[in-house]
Amino acid sequence: MLGRAARPAAATPVQGGTPRGGTLRGVWLTKGREGRLTVYVPAEGGLRRWIEERPGSPDWGPPALLPVPGLTHLSVAQDADAYVHFGGRRERRRADGRTAVDVVHAVQYQTGRPVSGWRSLGNPHKDAASAGRLGEPVVVVAPSGMVHILVRDADGGLVLRRERSDGKWRGWENRHGGGLASTPAAICLTSGRIELFAATAEGVLHWSRQSEGDALGEGAPARLAAVPGTVSVLETGPGRPTYYWTDPGGSGVVAYRPGARPTALGGVPGEGPHSVLRTLLDGHDCTVLAHRGVHGTAVVGAGVTEDEGNGVWWSDTGVPCLAPPALALDFFGRLVVAVVGEDGVPRMARQTDGPGLTLSEWRGL
Repeated sequence: MLGRAARPAAATPVQGGTPRGGTLRGVWLTKGREGRLTVYVPAEGGLRRWIEERPGSPDWGPPALLPVPGLTHLSVAQDADAYVHFGGRRERRRADGRTAVDVVHAVQYQTGRPVSGWRSLGNPHKDAASAGRLGEPVVVVAPSGMVHILVRDADGGLVLRRERSDGKWRGWENRHGGGLASTPAAICLTSGRIELFAATAEGVLHWSRQSEGDALGEGAPARLAAVPGTVSVLETGPGRPTYYWTDPGGSGVVAYRPGARPTALGGVPGEGPHSVLRTLLDGHDCTVLAHRGVHGTAVVGAGVTEDEGNGVWWSDTGVPCLAPPALALDFFGRLVVAVVGEDGVPRMARQTDGPGLTLSEWRGL
């Protein structure tokens, strides 16, 4: 059961929770159209994939390897048809000994089916030195199915590639806004509007594209302070995104909606972004947050959606995790929390019956 956690007086973040130096880390959790969950975890030479044997079942099939050598960073998104889109950064050794860096995209159309070939989208930089400094991609899909891959370039600007309606890809588009300290958090709202939000050395930049045919335009600056690499976003109301990040001043997690003041939510997060999801708890529309805590364990919090002033109830699960946990709702609407430890084995806990948010015992797959 979640309870309000006290904040330690001092703590030192555990390093290594997010990809560094070309090492892919993480755990990704998706739900197919038929209701089965799938877990993806990095492995030597690609990704390992586990699938629920039946929707909402505690039983999982054996892992299968999805080969993709050289992947250093990965972003995962689903479209309106529940197709799973992968956007990755890849490094490959060339015959002359140099390292080639490119962005790749692949799709899984149905749960358990093979992933399409990993298509190279190239690199916006022509010279090898700049190409090697390309940042982490993020993938976002519009309601029409148009895929967007956004990347921080070598100069700290934002670059974009978009898929056309005929399946071909447009060239790289420069969206400027230099000074990005990390990859933007991106969301496509139910209205079709795409929103981006990224930390810089001076504050944040915010992009908004009203409709699919519009250009993304320039990022609007704001004097807000966010730890780079910690920003996440969730649609908390019709056409209303709420951004979450870690406060560099020590106030824990922060929630922010454009036009309002940031609200401190407490907690003591470590490195990496915050996983966020909406669900009903005791009949209330609630937002659940999860992150890798300052001691390297999975921390879960919950509060009423868009009522941040009444606080968030935090609970440290005590379960070690290599990267931020992943959240999803299963076939029966129960919250599922997934983590991966240093051994590369995913573990998960599922919401049980009872008041508030109570999680089951953790189970390895």
